[in-house]
Amino acid sequence: MGGDGTPERTRVVLGEVAAQRRPADRSHADLAEQTPVGEALVKGLVRAQLALALRLALVVVTGLGALPLLFVAAPAVGTLKVFGVNLPWVLLGVLSFPFLVGVGWAYVHWAERNEQDFIALIRKPER
Repeated sequence: MGGDGTPERTRVVLGEVAAQRRPADRSHADLAEQTPVGEALVKGLVRAQLALALRLALVVVTGLGALPLLFVAAPAVGTLKVFGVNLPWVLLGVLSFPFLVGVGWAYVHWAERNEQDFIALIRKPER
């Protein structure tokens, strides 16, 4: 107690604790605080994912859309038989599914790579 009967004040400094809670680098803070830099980083990732999706959608539309055009342009191809079934049925009814699964697998693989590149960019120490 002080000389006038009041308790002594104790000063508590929390500056070190607050400094430890901050992200280790600026990129994490930009993302967490949704700064313009963080928004630009996220928009870059979204653009990369959209570009990938559009490219693979073009592959699917071209791959599957070209088949009916082929059968119209070359009617003899449409009359070919594979295991007793017309070729158009085999291509569109059976082989299109493995094609779509392959495109889906490729999308997931490349989208994950985009995300790993994004994480590597965020974790890269500032120089």
